[in-house]
Amino acid sequence: MGFTKYTTQQDKQRVRMNEGITVPEVRCLGPAGENFGVMATREALKKAQEMALDLIEITPNANPPVVKIIDYGKYTYELKKKEKEVKQKSKVTETKEVQVKIGTSQNDMRIKAEKAAEWLQEGHRVKVDLFLWGRYKYMEFNFLKERLERFLAIIPESFKLADAIAKSPKGLSVALERDKSGKKFVPSAPVSKDFVPPTVGEPEEDHEN
Repeated sequence: MGFTKYTTQQDKQRVRMNEGITVPEVRCLGPAGENFGVMATREALKKAQEMALDLIEITPNANPPVVKIIDYGKYTYELKKKEKEVKQKSKVTETKEVQVKIGTSQNDMRIKAEKAAEWLQEGHRVKVDLFLWGRYKYMEFNFLKERLERFLAIIPESFKLADAIAKSPKGLSVALERDKSGKKFVPSAPVSKDFVPPTVGEPEEDHEN
């Protein structure tokens, strides 16, 4: 405890404290937020020294500047914690896209499901497309919906449907958002544990567009 000395030039530029506070008077707060009122800076320094703590300027642009008596280590910890929270809140989210087909292999589906889970964990929205071509475009909606739900059921992350499953230019689409409640997605029809997506007669790679 006691007055902390600057250890780096970066620290000195980041915050003024103790002998680095050169204004004649300050508004002083105590360790628990007590308001000691406006006083001469030398008196605030003395009070901090008596408490074996540091005097740190927390609002330099106020008139007079506001300082707080607090341990420097605790202050920097709280400051970094707040900066981290602000950074997380301001993090830009994107809409990521993953596409599956009725003929996508079980292994490829699992890889795509893990990627979708990774994006959800990062806070992104995930748009899942069931790509349809040829005769598949004209199949019954509920049949196609069940195929898309089979993929959703293997995504190893809790999520909720941001939009209901609906027809789209590519086939069927749905938007997912992370659900922190931990609830698992429940398809409208049971999915067999040994489900293997059916193969089709046409090569999958020839129908990407």
